[in-house]
Amino acid sequence: MAPTSLNSGNLVGIEASNVALRAVLIDPEGSVLAVDEALVDGGGDRVPQIIDFIGRLRPNFGEFSSAGLALPGLIERASQRVAYSAHIPEHARGDLADEIRVATGIILTVENDANAAAFGELRLGSGRGSKNLCYATLGEGVGGAFIIGGEIWRGSAGFAGEFGYVTINSDGMRLEEVASTANIVRRTRQRFHQDHTSSLGRLDEQRITIADIVSAAERGDDFAQMMLQRTGTYVGTAIAIVINLFNIERIVIGGEIMRAADVVLDGIIRRARELSFAPSFNSTKIVAGDLGENAAAIGAALLSNEI
Repeated sequence: MAPTSLNSGNLVGIEASNVALRAVLIDPEGSVLAVDEALVDGGGDRVPQIIDFIGRLRPNFGEFSSAGLALPGLIERASQRVAYSAHIPEHARGDLADEIRVATGIILTVENDANAAAFGELRLGSGRGSKNLCYATLGEGVGGAFIIGGEIWRGSAGFAGEFGYVTINSDGMRLEEVASTANIVRRTRQRFHQDHTSSLGRLDEQRITIADIVSAAERGDDFAQMMLQRTGTYVGTAIAIVINLFNIERIVIGGEIMRAADVVLDGIIRRARELSFAPSFNSTKIVAGDLGENAAAIGAALLSNEI
């Protein structure tokens, strides 16, 4: 692909998760022109890794002077600083965006990763045509975001939408404690020896990953499908709270486990139907996200042109 000029109108978005960096280049119509990714060294400082990653994008993406950056955690809207990050606490130390700008010359628009993904789905994915939606992402963590009147609803300080912290039982158990990828794997290992017919039984119990569980479910493995359906039930409990409180127009579910979307959505929809007022449930559409693993980076790219 030919290098992109600064005046081309193309946009760059980057997602920095706990395990990987992912960047997309999109044109003014929202088509993805290029994607790049790199694994993160969890034992090293993350900011130099982001700086190096940005430097390596230019041969493929062309020159660019600004980009969106999607990060997990609470982002202070006014300063664009990370106020808190459970998964990457070092991002909350200092002014990450300014440090990257000094090193690269790139001006960053920093946004919470779930907010960015929600915005991407609103504009270019399964949220198109709606004005009000809730987005939930089921991955390393469980995140959420709200779009109200076509705009991200951030709350008074920018911290709204922490879907993973919704409590789903009387003991105060939070959704993230059962529906994040690490916790799905943990729950699967706890029941590992109760089903001797599962294809997962051929794997080393301690090395089972969420990708193994999702792949087995896609192949029709009953045990893997049960574990993901049960995850959907937990998520559906929290979704019902959203439906009853907001009577939201559309709910979009994204994240790694949505590769097995049919299985997970079935559990979500059945549980949400059980716990929601019927008129509210019937006026809400629950769908899987369209943008997959590029959702947050695409949303970050779009937001870099909005602010």
